[in-house]
Amino acid sequence: MSEMDGPAEAPGAFGRLLETLCRIMALSGGAILLALAVMTVVSIAGRALFSAPIPGDFELVEVGAAIAIFSFLPYCQLRRGNVIVDVFTIRAGPRVRGLLDALGAFVYALIAALLAWRTFHGGANLKLYGETTMVLRVPVWWGFVPIVPGLVLLTVVAFYTAWRSFAEVKR
Repeated sequence: MSEMDGPAEAPGAFGRLLETLCRIMALSGGAILLALAVMTVVSIAGRALFSAPIPGDFELVEVGAAIAIFSFLPYCQLRRGNVIVDVFTIRAGPRVRGLLDALGAFVYALIAALLAWRTFHGGANLKLYGETTMVLRVPVWWGFVPIVPGLVLLTVVAFYTAWRSFAEVKR
């Protein structure tokens, strides 16, 4: 099976390192979602049974879900799990599709790098201005801290998958 046909183990030491980092980040995102689900059930039960929900539960879900989503993106990209709409390329050969995959991953890497840069600066500005959440009064910039590394890893992984796709086309 060629790499363009679907997910494959990332080759080489660098690929294995990326695979490990992406798995750790994705598992962390899963743990966050699990914790959010438990917290939501406890909050709903507390609201229904005791008129005592967890204060700021919606704020925690908001921030936690964002962190989890950005934790999943690198693994999804590494495993080629993103949705591809191939209406115009269904009849194209594997080389053309491979080149388009490489170009798409490269553009995705550029976008991820831009998002990482702007998210870092956005979080820094929020820290500077001292913005907090409405109920819990938690500094908003705290949520940006785990998101930026996810975007940086996504950038590296997207460049890596672009390189892999291009290398596959050359073979």
